[in-house]
Amino acid sequence: MRFSITDIIQSYAQGYFLMAEDNGDLNWYSSRQRALIPLDHRFRYPKSLQRVLNQGRFRMTVNQDFRGVVQGCADREVTWISQELQEIYYQLHEAGWAYSFEAWQGDQLAGGILGLVLGGAFIGESMFFKIPDGSKVALVTLVNRLRSGGFLLFDAQMNNPHLERFGAYLIGDREYHTLLRKALQHHCVLKV
Repeated sequence: MRFSITDIIQSYAQGYFLMAEDNGDLNWYSSRQRALIPLDHRFRYPKSLQRVLNQGRFRMTVNQDFRGVVQGCADREVTWISQELQEIYYQLHEAGWAYSFEAWQGDQLAGGILGLVLGGAFIGESMFFKIPDGSKVALVTLVNRLRSGGFLLFDAQMNNPHLERFGAYLIGDREYHTLLRKALQHHCVLKV
């Protein structure tokens, strides 16, 4: 592996993230704006999703099928999660930095979220679904876990209309780095 776990964690702690180019080359990126998922009253979701949550159609787990979540996130026509990046995620998981949040319907993996935990920051890398609402239920469950664990920051990296439905918003680079530094100083535990 070209990147050591220590170097990867230090780079994420400075606000960088890894992505693969179309040709598969892995590079570090940063952004002038970051998308955050709010961990306060600004987090919201559609009423229709509340009905799904109330019905209990999905069983939630953490780190039960990390490889399945990574593969689900990478399984797209166009993906920035190359084979090399998948291997990096596996090593980060084994070292205790990377987590997966899984939604199950019966024995089928319905959806999930992949991310890194650094102090009081959760860096969301990707999410996917195989069954409608699977990733949405995983997101609501993840936010509740982050709240109960005392996390200060949920970095979604890039915004999109799907995340905006949950209250995601953009902040500038300077504000992001201030929040990230503050979050890194907290020791939070993500309950598995």
